[in-house]
Amino acid sequence: MSEKIRGFGGWLVKTFVKGYGDNCNDPKVRGRCGVLAGIVGICCNTLLCIAKILIGFISGSLAITADGVNNLSDAASSIMTLLCFHISQKPPDDEHPYGHARVEYLSGLAVAALILIVGFQLAKESVGKIIDPSPVAFSWILVSVLVISILVKLWMAVFNRRLGKSIGSSALQATAADSRNDVISTGAVLAAALISHFAKIELDGYMGLAVAIFIICSGISIGKETIKPLLGAPPDPELVKMVGEETLNFDPKVLGYHDLVVHDYGPGQCFASIHAELDHKLDPLEAHELLDNIEKMFREKHHIHMVIHYDPIVTDDAELNHMKEFVSQKLLTIDERLQIHDFRMVRGSEHTNLIFDIVLPHDMHGQEKAITNKINQMVQQENMRYYTVITFDYAGVNQLPQTHSAKTKKINRQK
Repeated sequence: MSEKIRGFGGWLVKTFVKGYGDNCNDPKVRGRCGVLAGIVGICCNTLLCIAKILIGFISGSLAITADGVNNLSDAASSIMTLLCFHISQKPPDDEHPYGHARVEYLSGLAVAALILIVGFQLAKESVGKIIDPSPVAFSWILVSVLVISILVKLWMAVFNRRLGKSIGSSALQATAADSRNDVISTGAVLAAALISHFAKIELDGYMGLAVAIFIICSGISIGKETIKPLLGAPPDPELVKMVGEETLNFDPKVLGYHDLVVHDYGPGQCFASIHAELDHKLDPLEAHELLDNIEKMFREKHHIHMVIHYDPIVTDDAELNHMKEFVSQKLLTIDERLQIHDFRMVRGSEHTNLIFDIVLPHDMHGQEKAITNKINQMVQQENMRYYTVITFDYAGVNQLPQTHSAKTKKINRQK
């Protein structure tokens, strides 16, 4: 867990979420967390909605009434979250062979849509209140309801944020952001009520408009964040680092890796492939068993469906190792982000081909020909018999952290 849930929220999780803390990546545990968060949201938002609408109607405050309606939309979004977490736990079927986990992203998108609807409606009504202002009846009951609402929403924001981080849920993170927005908007309504009462300045409409603008901006931001994984966002750097380290450290026979590709079909439905480098002298059956064991480890420990490609590499060819190191160092003079893998040497009677892949950052697209020409010049200055055959991979699709080749280099030096 990235953050510990304390207090009443911690008690709720420990009481109602079986298995929480042992493995928060387990789809069943995630589902229980989502259902709990949905029920908590429905109960809290419904009570706040009723209290605010009653106070808003009695006092004549549009801002308070709108804030109550906002809580009603929050309750609706909590229902959506609960349903989406339930649907996301459905097993794969013929129409959805990779499961239903991406429904959770749709929940976050639905929350963003509801936020935008509420924001635009509040803006419309606030403009009308500015044009035709009317006094707001002040009472300390009104202040008490708003203060209680701020405290409840602050607790909900912390609860959903920590729970969302612990299970890696973008939907709960969106809900936490929405609760945080409610703290700010309700605080603004409370400030307007106090200023209007003591300073005799009618700010209800203006404050309502400011809150509406803030809500709209928040909805747009949440929408962007939830759309990213649906469009194909790059994998989490921490996930990339973990996969690399687990692969490299599983067995000393694994000398390196490259071409890590991650496909996200929703939380708990992560598919990935990677190329693992093993000594070419290793028995193929032993290599196959080793890679099968690594795939099994990822599936059981991290709930990642991993496919590993076996790349045999030559570790006892001094000329090959020298040229691999030479090309790697020359690439760094062009751009320190450039890396190589799958380095092979094919010797002929008149010339030798150096065959390798270069991982190219996205902002260097279009420079392939120039990079190839520079490398060719450098290589032929080293030896006129060398020719390069280069394939370009693109960073973001093929993940390749800078540290992955350190183990291979160390072994090669020992050879």
